[in-house]
Amino acid sequence: MIYIRLFWAFFLPGILGYGGGPASIPLIETEVVDRNHWLTVNEFSEVLALGNSLPGPIATKMAGYIGYDVAGVLGSIVAIIATVAPSLILMIALLSLLMKFKNSPQVKRMTMFVRPVIAVLLGIMTYEMFFSAYDHSGWIQTLFLAVVSFVLMEKMKVHPALVIAGALVYGAVFLS
Repeated sequence: MIYIRLFWAFFLPGILGYGGGPASIPLIETEVVDRNHWLTVNEFSEVLALGNSLPGPIATKMAGYIGYDVAGVLGSIVAIIATVAPSLILMIALLSLLMKFKNSPQVKRMTMFVRPVIAVLLGIMTYEMFFSAYDHSGWIQTLFLAVVSFVLMEKMKVHPALVIAGALVYGAVFLS
């Protein structure tokens, strides 16, 4: 039963997470934290931070870790297959249609109209993570890290993985 729940928890975000990893992360969070209670918001944030600091697609890294945490090696395999299966199946099945209609105004409008929904999902997740960090580290630390991260990534164009690694080091040194 746990393998079916794991499969569904990662297959559903794979089907509905239009826009790749960033769009599927709030959906994965809903399945993992809210519906199945496998992780807390804080634990999910830690898995997300660690996953972002490693190379490769974020959703598969998170699926592998969470699947292993929930049901061992087989759980990890099930969660990774569930994450990859939707896009693989859809790409194979719909590749000819995609190539035929990729310049269609309707297809372009569909992709433009889904973006605000994805932005709201990411905003809600950001809000939850910010206040989770606040609960554990306080306003000063949370705001300091948020501002420094923003400046480093947006103004100085530092790679996000380096900013995450720096935050991990900062947390280990100053917040322990």
